[in-house]
Amino acid sequence: MPTLWAMQIEPFKPSRLSPTGLITAICVAEIFSMIGVATFPALLPTFISEWQLSNTDAGWINGIYFAGYLSAVPVLVSLTDRVSPRRIYYLCLLLAALSSAGFAFLTDGFWTAMLFRAISGIALAGSYMPGLKLLSDHLKATTGNDDQSRAVAFYTSSFGIGTAASYYLAGVIATGWDWHWAFALTAVAPLIAIAISSMALPARDPAMGDTPDTHLLDFRPVLRCRAAMGYVLAYTAHNFELFALRSWIVAYLVFAAATGPQDGFLTLEIWSATAIAASINLLGMPSSVLGNELSRRIGRHRTITIVMLSSAVMACLLGFSAEWPFWIVIALAMVYGITVTGDSASITAGVVAAAPEGYRGATMAVHSCIGFMGSFAGPLMFGVMLDLTSPDGIGGETVASWGWAFAFTGAVVALGPLALALLRERKKPG
Repeated sequence: MPTLWAMQIEPFKPSRLSPTGLITAICVAEIFSMIGVATFPALLPTFISEWQLSNTDAGWINGIYFAGYLSAVPVLVSLTDRVSPRRIYYLCLLLAALSSAGFAFLTDGFWTAMLFRAISGIALAGSYMPGLKLLSDHLKATTGNDDQSRAVAFYTSSFGIGTAASYYLAGVIATGWDWHWAFALTAVAPLIAIAISSMALPARDPAMGDTPDTHLLDFRPVLRCRAAMGYVLAYTAHNFELFALRSWIVAYLVFAAATGPQDGFLTLEIWSATAIAASINLLGMPSSVLGNELSRRIGRHRTITIVMLSSAVMACLLGFSAEWPFWIVIALAMVYGITVTGDSASITAGVVAAAPEGYRGATMAVHSCIGFMGSFAGPLMFGVMLDLTSPDGIGGETVASWGWAFAFTGAVVALGPLALALLRERKKPG
């Protein structure tokens, strides 16, 4: 890894890799950086049983991850307009490794779980969007002002691949050993991400562009940009749905297997709930990439609107399907996973393209900060809805409680197209 001194004195030289090779390397690093992100929700039934958690408690532990993210992302991502994104990226990958190790060896209940999940969220704040900024800066230095939407699509899709791997590995490791080992082994993955990215990137980052003349946390230029804010609010609705699904899908599959015809238990013996959840998340990459390709043909706003409204319908359908044959539940969950992620790359590419000049990092910070409020609220409100709609106040034990929780999620995601329509830049009459 190059020293900070070397990064300061060496002239910028493009990566020895082609743009395609650089995108591939950073996306692989992104996958490794995400290996620990879903370990807790993947093992949620274990923690509910072992720690005697309510659904609201579980929602808090899932949601605090994104509260940690929100607390750090305005500063960490805005800094990428002023200092090398690489420094923030590497530091927070180290923090991700430490937080997973801390959860493995020091966590024994609700409060310590809240602490280390919050630290993990801070680590994500300094690795996800700063990693995208790092990639886009190097691509711009190499290829000029070429359309980067495909690079954005592959990068954001890598988030889903890493999450899928996280679900799968958590289930396999916890089954073979226990949940402590599941967290301990995932602590190694961010270190691998550092190694991959340091080998792929040149010794020095491109020269910084015009530094913003506002102070670090002055987001007024971004907030005044209607086009960017439309995408930000759509992203908030998207994240509400995405992380509600990722946080609760394993618990829902276990419930559906027990509730419907008994072939559900047979399916879980052959293919675990965590493996099914991993497959659902794995569909995120092709659906996100294809969604971006569709955007290039029929327009971003139209594509995002079609995908989000379809996803809202699928949420309602999946939530009330627990008593159906389990193979139908799985099929619906797979289709839902496609619609949930089909708009992801289009939204992020849209906000990057709409960013005011000189404020790309600040725009990503606003995008992440406001957008991940949905990530925090989604898992929490899903758990609250489970409890509120249950006759005895203990959610997750009736088909109706799961159905209404998913339907509420669908109602929230349907607000995304509304935000895009209301904040769309109007063409001036000519």
